[in-house]
Amino acid sequence: MTRWMILTAASALALAACTNAKGGPRSASDGARPGTEAASAEKAPGRDRGYSHDPFPSTYRAYPGVPTLVRGATIYDGEGGRIERGEVLLRDGKVAAVGQKVEAPADAVVVDGTGKWVTPGIIDIHSHLGDYPTPSVQAHSDGNEATDPVTADVWAEHSVWPQDPGFSRALANGGVTALQILPGSANLFGGRSVVLKNVYARTMQGMKFPGAPYGLKMACGENPKRVYGGRNRKPATRMGNVAVDRATWAEAQRYKRDWDAYEDKGGKAPNRNIAMDTLRGVLAGEIRVQNHCYRADEMAIVMDMAKEFGYKVTAFHHAVEAYKIADLLRANDTCAAVWADWYGFKMESYDGIGENLALLQNGGACAMIHSDDENGIQRLNQEVAKALASGRRAGINISDAQAWTWLSLNPARALGIADRTGSLKVGKMADAVLWNGDPFSVYTRPEKVWVDGALLYDALDPRRRPISDFELGQPGQGDVK
Repeated sequence: MTRWMILTAASALALAACTNAKGGPRSASDGARPGTEAASAEKAPGRDRGYSHDPFPSTYRAYPGVPTLVRGATIYDGEGGRIERGEVLLRDGKVAAVGQKVEAPADAVVVDGTGKWVTPGIIDIHSHLGDYPTPSVQAHSDGNEATDPVTADVWAEHSVWPQDPGFSRALANGGVTALQILPGSANLFGGRSVVLKNVYARTMQGMKFPGAPYGLKMACGENPKRVYGGRNRKPATRMGNVAVDRATWAEAQRYKRDWDAYEDKGGKAPNRNIAMDTLRGVLAGEIRVQNHCYRADEMAIVMDMAKEFGYKVTAFHHAVEAYKIADLLRANDTCAAVWADWYGFKMESYDGIGENLALLQNGGACAMIHSDDENGIQRLNQEVAKALASGRRAGINISDAQAWTWLSLNPARALGIADRTGSLKVGKMADAVLWNGDPFSVYTRPEKVWVDGALLYDALDPRRRPISDFELGQPGQGDVK
């Protein structure tokens, strides 16, 4: 079978994945007609008395899979558990069984995991794939709407290019099965984020994680004050950052009160404001704040500002000084998504230390790894290995199995999808990786990757190496070896 034939088959599957059970398209992006499910979105909650909360619904459908039993592998279940020479059964798109010995149907494909590891798929909570795709040229640079410090009206999903080769590299080299795409950090309010399943699809909506909450990207510190101070406009200082934030949240509170009153009592509808729709969603607890922030003092200020206006910061991203306030993060139920050892590239990152993740874990805070980089996303397992080593040198002994929570379960929790993915627990999505050795070794690679139980990558089968349309005809045809 040629690679063109494989892609054609994959495209056919993607086309099938974008139809509902009755065979009709599920969204306007797939040509919805009156009478289809997409057309019925006009009757969705909020549409008659305000606005649609999901005007660009997911059309994701899992690729077909077969019952699969991985036998004899070391298993990290993603929740801190480890099973030696265990078995995992994937069936009907779900984790069907995990244990020392499990029953499997007679027709199950059996994979020998001897000397190998099985883990949940990695979830990257901070990515810009699709918005800053490869090739990295100006024509593709769609991640930062750096035209105003408040751009809560933009949505990262509207810049996602599904043909970005970075998606396949993250799958095949990194074992990444889901990821959050965020706007950039030039603005105080950067816009909405979107959570994607890492699968090939013709449209962004074909990748969109069904039912995942939206996020709001915010930023504090050097970036907004540099971008706008450099244009001789507000904010030009950290106090200017907070002033604009507070004025915007005060406006959002008024907007929410007006719409809540209209939806409760009727009358004339308030004027619609797309940016305020997003902030209203945050104040209502529907949209999660994902806040770019480096310094401990600024994170503390932001958490107090959140209390003032009645919202919650779900996670601080980058958070190189999070180790200084692990107790505050724990008390505010706010996570930290960090790098292993990036620091010193600007002043607000100067106090980064390699022990950050381990100290956060030791202090009882919610912590996780993230990439913010198209190359780093391909080796997040190695980033965690570095963080573990730094912690152990400091006398903080965290097990390898526990550390896997930094790669899957904690990101899933911060994204609001932990009830469906993030660990190898019965009933969850069969998002899993078979590693050809210890996943915390630099010599180890994913051997097989399943998304919803479908085998989407197999290092031993050249026919199962994902290639985007963009790469067809290119030298190497997208080979990821």
